[in-house]
Amino acid sequence: MNVALPFVGRAREVALLQRLHAGREHGLIVGPAGVGKSALISHTGGLLPLLICPQSERLSEICASLEIHLGMETAGQRLIPRKNRLLRVLAQRRQTVVFDGVAWTTPKLSAFLECVSQRAPVWILTRSEHPWDIGRVWPLVARFARLELHPFHLAQTRALVEAAVSAGQIPAAALDAVERLHHLSAGNPRALRGLLDGLATGDYDPHKLFDLNLLDLDRRIKQLPSATDYHAART
Repeated sequence: MNVALPFVGRAREVALLQRLHAGREHGLIVGPAGVGKSALISHTGGLLPLLICPQSERLSEICASLEIHLGMETAGQRLIPRKNRLLRVLAQRRQTVVFDGVAWTTPKLSAFLECVSQRAPVWILTRSEHPWDIGRVWPLVARFARLELHPFHLAQTRALVEAAVSAGQIPAAALDAVERLHHLSAGNPRALRGLLDGLATGDYDPHKLFDLNLLDLDRRIKQLPSATDYHAART
């Protein structure tokens, strides 16, 4: 199951992004996997006009994503002409461009990101800002306004659990287990979502410590890469 959770607990971060957008500033949003970087941008994109690339590991997928957003035809065109055309369009629109999932950047990709930053505000989402993790784009992002996303505090975890209970998606007994759920998830929103998905099935009793520990174990097992994923990573 996938519980439809509301967006909670990031009012300060949303306000900062709104200020960056108003000032047409570049931004670096950094934080560990599952902390909610993509969710933050998705929510902010509902408030502000953003061009969002959900996957930004390769230049080809960035071009494809932006072209779809901009309604641009691409049939029969090579990558370099597509890239150059995109740069011209982005310079004309001057709309904030968000690159999600940025990891190790090649010289070609980092050069493209810098070219975009010269034409429009750029926000980059990444798990690490260290040069040995992010690659050639590090000198660029080192000059960006920085927003570090941290795991939830207990109050934020409680707000999310209360919202899920109010929506009738998980049993009300979960309210008695907020502190344990927060501990098991370590405040990581993705891990917390996995726990709430499990509670939504009705297979675990929130009042029983054994059930909660079993729920967390099952969540962790589901997160393990499959044989298909392993093979894809090796090829």
